[in-house]
Amino acid sequence: MHNHSARSGGTMQKATESAPAIEIAGLNKYFGDFQALSDVSLNVNTGEKVVVCGPSGSGKSTLIRCVNRLETHQSGTIRVDGVTLDGSRSALDTVRAKVGMVFQQFNLFPHLSVLDNLTIGPRRVRGLSDTAARDLAMHYLERVQIPEQADKFPRHLSGGQQQRVAIARSLCMEPQIMLFDEPTSALDPEMISEVLDVMVELAESGMTMVCVTHEMGFARRVADTMVFMDHGRIVESSPPDTFFTAPESERCQTFLKQILSH
Repeated sequence: MHNHSARSGGTMQKATESAPAIEIAGLNKYFGDFQALSDVSLNVNTGEKVVVCGPSGSGKSTLIRCVNRLETHQSGTIRVDGVTLDGSRSALDTVRAKVGMVFQQFNLFPHLSVLDNLTIGPRRVRGLSDTAARDLAMHYLERVQIPEQADKFPRHLSGGQQQRVAIARSLCMEPQIMLFDEPTSALDPEMISEVLDVMVELAESGMTMVCVTHEMGFARRVADTMVFMDHGRIVESSPPDTFFTAPESERCQTFLKQILSH
């Protein structure tokens, strides 16, 4: 009830709501002398699903790592739900509370059970009681369809199960936005679909998502916007229908031919 009244009251709140969930403008990022991102601008609206693709080294992962400040950018601006990532601790904390991230590697704590991996964040960061955190964890384990794995340790799970645990762990922080950095690239082929199924369900539930992936079947099914990157720049951005049937740039055409022929 409290959330509803907060959302509906106050002009300032409404102004934030109409702003993009993620607003990136003129972003430049260097690693030493190498320019990883060059004048990148991208808006992601609330509830929008954006799939970012492109050749290896094109800046895809760097871009989404900048959104939750795992990488710092040298110039340009990033705003998440109206909050500017300006290097301050308060902005970082605010943004990280709103943004969940799932990586190529699952990054689970090996010495903790699945349940403890999921409850540690809600307890320590969000201040939930043990009981509330456990209920939340079981809710999201049900959602990713592995509640029976709650008491196991990560090493006893398949790669696909571990990645689903990692998604559930992010969801336990109840983010508004989810970032996925090639979440299936470290998986054996037979495990990819079980992770993509969870991501499809999440997309269909209305979650704002930015996914770096080469899984084009998934992209066609869930993306509102396809973004193609090459050499640190956004070369093309369009709805999937246009992107897959009539890509404008030669670089994008070549990339799609290579990836769709596999």
